[in-house]
Amino acid sequence: MTIRAVVFDFGGVLFDWNPHHLYRQLIPDDTRRQWFLDTICTQAWNTRQDAGRTLAEATRSLVAEHPEHAPLIEAYYGRWPEMLRGQLDDGVALLEDLHQAQMPLFGLTNWSQETFPYAWDNYPFLQRFRDIVVSGQERQIKPDAEIYHTTLQRIRAHLPEVAPQELVFIDDHAPNIVAAKALGWNAIHHQSAAETRRQLQVLGLLGGM
Repeated sequence: MTIRAVVFDFGGVLFDWNPHHLYRQLIPDDTRRQWFLDTICTQAWNTRQDAGRTLAEATRSLVAEHPEHAPLIEAYYGRWPEMLRGQLDDGVALLEDLHQAQMPLFGLTNWSQETFPYAWDNYPFLQRFRDIVVSGQERQIKPDAEIYHTTLQRIRAHLPEVAPQELVFIDDHAPNIVAAKALGWNAIHHQSAAETRRQLQVLGLLGGM
């Protein structure tokens, strides 16, 4: 079946986002910093904001639980742009090559609706996408099936009647790949840009057979 669109995840594929980029400045000791990010400002806590909880509510509730860490907790979103080191050039090169090949491109990202505008305003390559589904805006989140259904409907506004089998989804988080495949999408577990490019070529894209 012909591939009619490619859907990109953002963090780990196109963007180098990592709380350590900020917290190395705030907690120089590696062991203490890892403990803080594993125990206080955890990925599970951040994911709730990606699913739609406000940054103010998240910060307020966590400070109430751990008042002794208030300044460090408040820095998480107060200095959030410092966690976004920049674009991943190899991933963006894939995006640009697909764009040059006139492949329709879409985004599906777990991202807070309050921090995503910073990326939109500062990274022009995001203009390559015909539509971007942001979990925080939808109050849905990967790997739940609901956000994949939403994404498919949004893609069909541009490509009527496109089938899941005509999509390729690129994501660096294995559970998101499993969820996409369960719904009939083609999916590539992004571990390096070179390997992702090879798999796209196998699917007949970027000069593949």
